[in-house]
Amino acid sequence: MKEIRYIALGDSYTIGEGAKLEESWPSLMVDNLSKIGLNIELVANPSVTGWTTQDLIEKELPVFDKADCNFVTLLIGVNDWVQGVTPKEYSSNLDFILAHIRKGLPDRSKLVIINIPDFGITPDGPNYSKGRDISAGLEHFNSILLRKAEAFDYPYVDIFPISKEMENDPTLVAKDGLHPSAKEYAIWEPLIREKALQILV
Repeated sequence: MKEIRYIALGDSYTIGEGAKLEESWPSLMVDNLSKIGLNIELVANPSVTGWTTQDLIEKELPVFDKADCNFVTLLIGVNDWVQGVTPKEYSSNLDFILAHIRKGLPDRSKLVIINIPDFGITPDGPNYSKGRDISAGLEHFNSILLRKAEAFDYPYVDIFPISKEMENDPTLVAKDGLHPSAKEYAIWEPLIREKALQILV
């Protein structure tokens, strides 16, 4: 079986902020895919808490270029919204990122796009609203993500609804009151793994 060389591109939600690295959903997914017989390795997870699409372009795509990977996941955008990046600029940056990934992948179909969870329902989430409606703002950004995914027929994982469960279950929120806990990442993982399997087997 050909080795699946996987790179996870994103921000805090992909590096697993609020949990141990091995409890991040990319690490969990690799473990679970390996258990069912896939020859897969997480060759890089350059995601960093607080990074935007522009940070990904400048600092993560160079890692992608060197990784010799053939499978990618992308979850990016929450910090764009927090920092006031316009929807137009967000869309333009996504176009650049997706074009770069398509050019660098041996099989350009091997990409899964995950949307932005609703951090606004966490205890500390409202502190980042700057008077804006967090849920509505993130839904707008997610609609942009969905259009990109549909344009190229990429699997799209909608974790936005399930992330809202963090509002009423403190065990799903990390100690920082903002990020998901290991338990919440473990809830996302099967949803992402299901879409990954559609293009990997």
